[in-house]
Amino acid sequence: MSAENARSTRNRWITTAIAVTLLIALVSVITGFVWLPFAEADSPFRSVWDAICSSAGLVRNRPATAIVEEPGFKTSAVVVSADMLPTSTAVSIGRGGTLALQCTMCHGDRGLSNANTPNLAGQYAPAIYKQLQDYKSGARTSAIMSPRVTDLTDQDMRDLAAYYSYLPRLPPYHPVDAGPAPPIVVRGAPLRNIPPCATCHGTVGYKIGTEWLEGESAVYLRTQLEDFASGTRHNDISEQMRNIARGMTLAEIERAAAYYANQYPNQR
Repeated sequence: MSAENARSTRNRWITTAIAVTLLIALVSVITGFVWLPFAEADSPFRSVWDAICSSAGLVRNRPATAIVEEPGFKTSAVVVSADMLPTSTAVSIGRGGTLALQCTMCHGDRGLSNANTPNLAGQYAPAIYKQLQDYKSGARTSAIMSPRVTDLTDQDMRDLAAYYSYLPRLPPYHPVDAGPAPPIVVRGAPLRNIPPCATCHGTVGYKIGTEWLEGESAVYLRTQLEDFASGTRHNDISEQMRNIARGMTLAEIERAAAYYANQYPNQR
């Protein structure tokens, strides 16, 4: 048999090989672009064309009947923005100071706690306002805080935020013998998609709605991180803190809490 005859379409081996190859390609296309997309549970595709376009990466409108699953718990409804709170006025600060008389048992006379409750003096106003709103809506729960915000109006919360943010906060304090800042605080863990704590919570950067952590109780900080990791606390926007806390090791949680709490015993 000549080389020319071997490559001729009249050669039954050549035609058979071509036919089998085309059949395999056709089956692969049907399987990958049609059967597998439709085999998915609760497939959103209304037609073969929808399935093909989706498999090919083409953008098509989702059907109006697409199911959006809601979480089984309340999440924060507060819209956080740079202009969410106006500049504090003397009247607002004064009103907040009067309302804060009910908060002194846990948060101290001047916003500095002597218990394992958060310091509020100098705290960012948007952070205080958001947490109060979340307690009232049920997005964040506490046997102590939830009943106390029930009767607070929106203006009350704004006034409390204005008052506590007006008070002088504890400055960063880290004794030399405490050692350097933990890597999770200053560098994060990029391979686990964990940003440095300091980029959102102060000293390096600040993200609207987040808290100033310097001087807070180690017990409080550790508890909040553990609650975020377990999902017990779920009022973080877009699940950011829950994702971060889940990726942290227990040692990292302990070190971060201890680092920010360095100043805590010195405030008494």
